[in-house]
Amino acid sequence: MDLPAEPAPPPGLSGSRPRLAVVLFNLGGPDAPESVRPFLVNLFTDPAILRVPGWVRPWLGRLIAWRRTKPASENYAILGGRSPLLELTLEQAAALEAALNAEGSVEAKAFVAMRYWHPMTEETVAQVKAWAPDEILLLPLYPQFSTTTTGSSMLAWDKAARRAGLDVPTTTLCCFHSDPAFAAATARIVRGAWDKARAELDPAVKLRILFSAHGLPESIVTAGDPYQWQVEQSVAQVVDRLGIEELDHVVCYQSRVTPQKWIGPSTEAELERAGHDKVAVLVVPIAFTSEHSETLVELDVEYREEAEKLGVPGYFRAPAQNSDTGFVAALAGLVRAARASGRSLCSFAGARQCPKACRDCPHEKANADRRAKVAA
Repeated sequence: MDLPAEPAPPPGLSGSRPRLAVVLFNLGGPDAPESVRPFLVNLFTDPAILRVPGWVRPWLGRLIAWRRTKPASENYAILGGRSPLLELTLEQAAALEAALNAEGSVEAKAFVAMRYWHPMTEETVAQVKAWAPDEILLLPLYPQFSTTTTGSSMLAWDKAARRAGLDVPTTTLCCFHSDPAFAAATARIVRGAWDKARAELDPAVKLRILFSAHGLPESIVTAGDPYQWQVEQSVAQVVDRLGIEELDHVVCYQSRVTPQKWIGPSTEAELERAGHDKVAVLVVPIAFTSEHSETLVELDVEYREEAEKLGVPGYFRAPAQNSDTGFVAALAGLVRAARASGRSLCSFAGARQCPKACRDCPHEKANADRRAKVAA
């Protein structure tokens, strides 16, 4: 006979340690072939993604999802009909929870909220409320902030929390693009891939690193989205820690899905340039911290085939962070810093970049300088 679950103790009564709920945000992905279309509908009807008048978005988003279902299904078929993103994110959550609890200062529990497929925000809000934490920390697994990713997830969380009556002190860590521990952990992964590639290549063949990030329409960036600037900062920090003299590298962008002008250069264009220059490439997914279709299919299959056609003399790819111990340690450090700060760290809000409450953000001056250059 199953016994009823014991109710969660009231906040502050579970022991001497405060109960900390850490919510990890990620994109989500279909968990079965029949989930592909509804996943795409959720994606393309999000106002942060499809920036058209509200009255046209529902039917246009569904039309786009319908047109993209077949090619997306073919991509997911390569992965066994489903995305691995949820399992990988749950592994990251478990590793982070263990790291935080090992420190002994809090009783931490990590939750996962996916933006476009289950467990979706409303489900996770209910789980967090049932656990009755003393405080909540929101931690997106996007190192660089964009209104299309972290911004959308935060808005969804705020709405769901209000509807559920979840009123708990909440801190938001909205970006960590230049965090030293994150950069160091990423550089170690890249250096390992670099050394492996160099060992396989003829010494006479040069090797170029393509730091590939998901692209955005240029209009979103010029409106004030800090994503491109933050990607560039991440690359600068990683390159600095690689310590490779005269490193040949470039920042590029993948996954264009609309006819608008997107930020560049594109990863495809950089592969073409590499073929022309007869240099091998090491592709680094600088904005993805978990493997998913855009790394396992777009980078590993589609771009590899394109590189071969273009005569690129070698194609290599660095893995995403997943549950790398250095990356998890970096996340734990970010959680500690955010809790100690007493405010949300490095917050951005669309075209305003940093909200007034966070004008002391150490990155705001650099962001202001970049906005001035764009305006000029």
